[in-house]
Amino acid sequence: MSLNESKGNMYSWITHTWNPIKGECPHGCSYCYMKRWGKQKPVRLVESELKTDLGTGNFIFVGSSCDMFADDIPEKWIKDILLHCFVYDSTYLFQSKNPKRFHDFMYTPDYNIFCTTIETNRWYKDIMVNAPPPVQRTEYMAMLKDCFPRYVTIEPIMDFDLSDMIRYIRECRPIQVNIGADSGNNHLPEPTKEKVLELISELKKFTTIDQKRNLDRILNQ
Repeated sequence: MSLNESKGNMYSWITHTWNPIKGECPHGCSYCYMKRWGKQKPVRLVESELKTDLGTGNFIFVGSSCDMFADDIPEKWIKDILLHCFVYDSTYLFQSKNPKRFHDFMYTPDYNIFCTTIETNRWYKDIMVNAPPPVQRTEYMAMLKDCFPRYVTIEPIMDFDLSDMIRYIRECRPIQVNIGADSGNNHLPEPTKEKVLELISELKKFTTIDQKRNLDRILNQ
């Protein structure tokens, strides 16, 4: 049983991560940081994790190492995890590249955060592999009711088309956008410094921006 303190390249405002689902993420994105540990075991729910004390007043990223809302994840696993979360008075970040499944679990408390990753508006199939394309993620985030706070994460940021990228993010109606760069030397197609600065400037017109430290590598070029 493990509630892990946030460290490394995690969001600065996250206090802990909790990963009751372990194993190889069904989305298989080429840049996934879990690949540094080699071939993963098949995805599974570690039932002993459902006894973890999640504490009070924490901000916990649930499922930081494997997308718990991927299509291949059984519904019962997700329900069991959510029910355990709600025993404790903490705030939870649920981030997925498959926000379509958020709509199956809309009984979650309204102080929790739903987040999707939109690295770019483009469809880099060889990089995103089994994850839904960004346009589909946008569509399902846009369908969430306003009572559910939502973030968008642009990480690792990849080259994009400015007007379409801004439209995608705006349609998600995020209260915060997190922006970060590739930290794993994955040789991704990245935008220029000027393009990133223009994106940030436009996004600030309608939402709050949280720049991760790893974005400095691009901004300091």
